[in-house]
Amino acid sequence: MKKIKFTAFILAAVSLSLAAFAEDSTAYDWYVKREGDGIVCPPEMSFIEKHDCRFIDKNASSTGDRVVYLTFDAGYENGNVTKVLDILKEENVPGAFFVLENLAKREPALLKRMADEGHTVCNHTARHRDMTSCRGFSEFAAELEKMEKEYEEATGRKLSKFYRPPEGRFSEENLSFAEKLGYKTVLWSFAYADWDNDRQPDPEKSYEKIVDSARPGVVFLLHPTSGTNAEILGMVIKTLKNDGYRFGKLEELFKDEKT
Repeated sequence: MKKIKFTAFILAAVSLSLAAFAEDSTAYDWYVKREGDGIVCPPEMSFIEKHDCRFIDKNASSTGDRVVYLTFDAGYENGNVTKVLDILKEENVPGAFFVLENLAKREPALLKRMADEGHTVCNHTARHRDMTSCRGFSEFAAELEKMEKEYEEATGRKLSKFYRPPEGRFSEENLSFAEKLGYKTVLWSFAYADWDNDRQPDPEKSYEKIVDSARPGVVFLLHPTSGTNAEILGMVIKTLKNDGYRFGKLEELFKDEKT
C-alpha cells in the first residue's frame, strides 16, 4: 500500500511539473490595454515583468518624462525604408530597426547606413517565423544566431542584443530563452495596420492616430516599408518635438525603474 501511495505521489508531482512546463510554453499574441490615459500590460501576460522585456518606459510614464521611442520592423526594401532613413537623418532622431536576414542579404549597404547614422539595428529573427513553434532552446537560439551571422557578414558589425518576436507572438519560455542568449525583448505600446502595401491607411488619419497616441514612454512600432509612414513620418516627428517630446534609444527602456 505504501508503495502504491508513493508511486501515486510521484506521478502527481510529475504531472504538476509537466503542467507548469506547458503553461510556460503557452503562446500569446501581444497587445496592450488602455486604462484612461495609461497603457498597461494585459493580466494574462504579466509574466513579462519577470524577464528582460519592455513595452513602455515605466520611468517616463511615472515621472512624466516626455520621451518616446521609434521602432521599425524591416524585412525588405521597397524604397520607403530609405525615405524613412532620410527623414530620421534630417530630423536628427534615432530609431531602432528590427531586421530579418532577407534585408541583410539583399541590402547590406542599407543596414550599414542604419548603424552609421546612429540607429540601433536589432534582431527580428532570420526568417520571421513563429518562435513559439520552436522545439526547445537550441532551435530558438539557431534562429537568432543565424540573423546575427547574416548581419555580421553583411556589415562587419555585431547585431545589438535587442529582440522582437515576429508578429508579437511569444511564450514565457521564449522570453527565458532570449535572456539566456543575452537579449532584451522589446514589444510595443502602439502599433496600427500599416504593413499591407496594397491596403495602406489614410495618411491624414494615420498622422492623427500616431500623434494622439503619444504619451511619456510610448514605444511606437511602425513598418518602414509603408508608403503612408514614409509620407507622414516627418510631420509626426515635427509635431511631437513641438509638443515637447524627445526620442530615446532602447537602452533607456531598460534602466532600473525609479521608485
